[in-house]
Amino acid sequence: MFKTIKNALKTPDVRKRLLFTLVLIIIFRFGCFITVPGVDTIALGEQMQSATGSLSGLINTISGGAFSNLSIFSMTITPYITASIVIQLLGMIIPSLEKLIKEGGEAGKQKVNKYTKIVTLILSLIEGLGIYISYSSSGIFIDPGFLTGAIVVLSLITGTAILMWLGDEITEKGIGNGISMIIFVGIISRLPSALVTLSSLVMTDTGISTVGIVTALAIIIGAIVLVAGVVFVQQAERRVPVQYAKKVVGRKMYGGQNTHIPLKLAMAGVMPVIFASSFMTFPAMMIQIFASKATQAGATGFLAGLYKFSIATSSSNVAWGYSLGNALVYIVLIVGFTFFYTYATFNTAEVATNIKQNGGFIPGIRAGKATADYLSSILNKLTWFGAVFLSLIAILPMLMRFSNLNISFGGTAILIVVGVALETVQQLESQLVMRHYKGFLEK
Repeated sequence: MFKTIKNALKTPDVRKRLLFTLVLIIIFRFGCFITVPGVDTIALGEQMQSATGSLSGLINTISGGAFSNLSIFSMTITPYITASIVIQLLGMIIPSLEKLIKEGGEAGKQKVNKYTKIVTLILSLIEGLGIYISYSSSGIFIDPGFLTGAIVVLSLITGTAILMWLGDEITEKGIGNGISMIIFVGIISRLPSALVTLSSLVMTDTGISTVGIVTALAIIIGAIVLVAGVVFVQQAERRVPVQYAKKVVGRKMYGGQNTHIPLKLAMAGVMPVIFASSFMTFPAMMIQIFASKATQAGATGFLAGLYKFSIATSSSNVAWGYSLGNALVYIVLIVGFTFFYTYATFNTAEVATNIKQNGGFIPGIRAGKATADYLSSILNKLTWFGAVFLSLIAILPMLMRFSNLNISFGGTAILIVVGVALETVQQLESQLVMRHYKGFLEK
């Protein structure tokens, strides 16, 4: 990886793309500290400090600190991600949209992108209104009212639109997927706070703590093992062999080649965790917007219980019963979404039909329905493994919280960081190969 980066810096075109990506990343981080107009920064700091460990604290971690400043990038790129998911799900329901996504070509891709951005702006408007309504009574706005609300909401929508533009520019003129890169930068920006937490374990008020040193080393070793496990699972695949029969057309012979179908261990990637976390936190967000009394300490009733249950993955101020129930529901949702997303993106019957139509077969398996059943059997086992792996990674923040450790990096963050890093390095290698720097990638 380091050799690839070194060789990329020597290549003028690739170096230009890297510098362009770096400039846009700096713009993104700079915007995270530009507070929206009409905010009392002192009151905002006190409000966010009291929100540590709650839903607001979770959103702040995801946004790379932008939410704690109530900056123009407070909503980050999440409305765009949600809009993309909505469009994909609608594509499974609406035949015309499905045809546009699969067979529309470049023109269809532009139309789908346009629809996604329209949905993004609508979701940004709703989320922006929710943020303003949620904090309008907290005293962080200097002059709360209609005009202030309109300016705040417009600023938040503009921030999301700017992030969409930055993402598109990075994808087209930079290195890597722009949207993923923005999320990646937002997550790793919390790395300094994680290092401060580790240092506080070692250096206490009474001096150097031996227990703290052992704990810090255990955390570092555990993080390395976790990253290695994520890399292994994301790169591992089951290769199903496929043979194509020879056929004679005129005086030429075609076919007769051997190939394979690569089936990833974690074919759904991190999407099931994103779906599940959004599903779990949605009730808390709605209650926080429309029933703020239920979010106060000591509140009772159905809405208060639902709120505590919904934030149990991120808050340390909830009972064990809420956290245990939340963890079980979280795991069930991740497993369910993993199977849903995997089978929605990989149609075994369609793959079996394509193999049969092209004169291919899996050795020892009859073509047609038997091939589809065989692929479904393999995919089912791989999906179970991937679902269990994602579930274990996702509930790591709960386990860390019960050990009285406040580490900024959770399991989902590590999945995203590792995935984006691997994808970016692969794109760098592709850029070098395209420019005929063949020897650079040889060991």
